[in-house]
Amino acid sequence: MKASQYFSMSLFLLILLISCPWLISANPHLNNFLGCLDSFYSNDISKVIYTQNNASYSSVLNATIQNLRFSTPATPKPLVIVTPLQTSHIQATIRCSRTNGLNLRIRSGGHDFEGLSYVSQVPFVVLDLTNFRSVKIDVKNKVAWVQSGAILGEFYSEIAKRSRTLAFPAGICHTVGVGGYLSGGGYGLLLRKYGLAVDNVIDAVFIDVNGRILKRKSMGEDLFWAIRGGGGGSFGVVLSWKVKLVSVPSTVTVFTIRKTLEENATNLVHQWQSVGHKLPGDIFSAVTMRKVNRNGKPTILVAFSSFFLGETNALITLMKARFPELGLKKEHCTEMSWIESILYFGQIQNKSIDVLLDRSYKSPLNAPWFKTKLDYVTNPIPKAGFEKIWSKLYEEDAETAAMAFIAYGGKMAEIPESATPFPHRDGNLYHIAYTVGWDGEENTKSQRYMNWIRKFYSFMTPFVSKSPRGAYVNYRDDDIGTNKKKGETSYAKASVWGRKYFKNNFDKLIYIKTKVDPHNFFKHEQSIPVSV
Repeated sequence: MKASQYFSMSLFLLILLISCPWLISANPHLNNFLGCLDSFYSNDISKVIYTQNNASYSSVLNATIQNLRFSTPATPKPLVIVTPLQTSHIQATIRCSRTNGLNLRIRSGGHDFEGLSYVSQVPFVVLDLTNFRSVKIDVKNKVAWVQSGAILGEFYSEIAKRSRTLAFPAGICHTVGVGGYLSGGGYGLLLRKYGLAVDNVIDAVFIDVNGRILKRKSMGEDLFWAIRGGGGGSFGVVLSWKVKLVSVPSTVTVFTIRKTLEENATNLVHQWQSVGHKLPGDIFSAVTMRKVNRNGKPTILVAFSSFFLGETNALITLMKARFPELGLKKEHCTEMSWIESILYFGQIQNKSIDVLLDRSYKSPLNAPWFKTKLDYVTNPIPKAGFEKIWSKLYEEDAETAAMAFIAYGGKMAEIPESATPFPHRDGNLYHIAYTVGWDGEENTKSQRYMNWIRKFYSFMTPFVSKSPRGAYVNYRDDDIGTNKKKGETSYAKASVWGRKYFKNNFDKLIYIKTKVDPHNFFKHEQSIPVSV
């Protein structure tokens, strides 16, 4: 080390430790970690480091947290947040975390439902990819390179600037980070036409545990397979993704028809189960359910929503043939562009398209505090089952609860379940997302709400997939199993939740994990374990 570098590192640490001397006793490895970073990049690394004594620490940590259950005084906080500006910063963070015994959590957008990308029970560092957000669109070849720290809204906006007839098959919540989204599979409005988001990934730039920069050819097909749906935080850091863009018409059509129980909603939703997954791939179909008050009396409001790759007249003709009981009419329909449909289904249709660039926007799809769970349905729920479901939604503690059914089938179901780690394809009629949410004024009731959704999930057992009961890795759910002891993972413990997320693909993920990260550096409470 040069004398100037030694002086720079010493001065950096001296200033830090004088202003915050408790850091030494809080974690003896922290000052060594900071010194390690500074020794590699003494001129600029301080610009991307936020320790707990930094005035901007809290704002950086909380900037993208979407679930305030994991932003309380009692929530464990990272010793350091690193917001890298260049690839070498990431390599140094990996190396210095490893050599100083610190857990590393990787965050791209902050939508992790259980906070695993920015919370740990052991001393940890957050690697926040917010500055890695470049989007490069190649309209002629219908491909794009998008960095993991970009949010979906930034990606969509850049596509829309270049073409009205190109899109990407991803989700409707625009503040979701690309890195976490693609790592878990990614479903959206175009899943029945073009499959999942990961079905359209064709290359990636990846940093492994040794700091090597790899692309598809150099990482090999096994690792490339694993990062496309095997869940974030298990294998390394994906810097960017090369994806196929897909064709959409310049005009698409959307509709939402709402029915109460008194308006035949039970029969309609029961029938939808046999219709939704069989519709042409040009249609995305969803049903949402929640309790409302109408004329002073409680009832269940069921909303049937669809997105169609075409114009109104063609959609009406199709629905009259396939689901005439719904009674779709022209006045129910609205024609718009693909990018406008993202605003429509994201419940921000009254906003300018520029809202897609707002990384701090709090999605109306979720309450400030929430708990979400997910199931897959392989056989239609009987009418009597829906009557029981309604009775549960009438309960007092379900006042903020909602259910959403998303139809499967189409292109997504035609792809073999072994093609990517995401296995929930053919054989599923739809998935159910359950959510209960609350705001700060209701936080005293939070445990009641949490208890309700757990009991409701148990109640739904007879109606959903079995052996295993499936779950979606992007909808993290620590109720189905975790490995909390010092952040370690084991095959026995991980199998409890791993089979639910990945089914038979879980063993292949373990094999690949063991090969690329044999000492299990990249780990969290639901990360892929190494074999022993």
